[in-house]
Amino acid sequence: MSNLIAAALFFVLLHLLVSGTRLRDGLIARIGEGPYMGLFVLASFAGLGWLGWGFAEARGAVDNVAYWGVTPATRTVQLVLQVVAFVFIVIGVATRNPTAVRSEAALDDPDIVRGMLRVTRHPFLWGVAIWAAGHLLVNGDRASLVLFGSMLVLAVYGTRSIDAKRRRALGPAWDAFAARTSNIPFAAILSGRQRLSLGEIGWWKPALGLAVAAAIALGHPYAFGVAALP
Repeated sequence: MSNLIAAALFFVLLHLLVSGTRLRDGLIARIGEGPYMGLFVLASFAGLGWLGWGFAEARGAVDNVAYWGVTPATRTVQLVLQVVAFVFIVIGVATRNPTAVRSEAALDDPDIVRGMLRVTRHPFLWGVAIWAAGHLLVNGDRASLVLFGSMLVLAVYGTRSIDAKRRRALGPAWDAFAARTSNIPFAAILSGRQRLSLGEIGWWKPALGLAVAAAIALGHPYAFGVAALP
């Protein structure tokens, strides 16, 4: 279990204490943005590999106590959450967004706040957060709490980290974008600053998200050794 905890701490702290902080700004000033991005990507992939190895090891450990398990009700809620999560993730990846890596120039488009950005300016990360929360709902063992809990913390606080990074780099242009959007999903719509426009999102992005969710659910027992469907 200690190996998994160390991997989770490394991965979370790498993103929360380096990416989006003034330490990142200092590293870029010293070595350049290209080398920094290369090193950060390598460290991130190494961290993910370490997390996977640590989780596989911890799942079979004698101290991997389960505090709760899956029930028919929680399984149903989990399946719904996974569909929502992958719809958010796919739409987030497929949407032009100034919060994405090296996409700051999107702020130059006066009509950038469209579709999913009316819902949240961080659709991908909120999709990851929903994905992690759903897995925590049906996996109450210590290894799962460490893995999915760390991913949930990283996704939620990652939205704030990106906002802070963009605010430092882009100043008033970012402030104007942030004033028209919201971090928390649907907050801008509920406050009257935006309206929901499903037509702007289109049909193929949600459809692809549904297809991805279905494929993962069907392939879950083969890829991860646990059935996702009843």
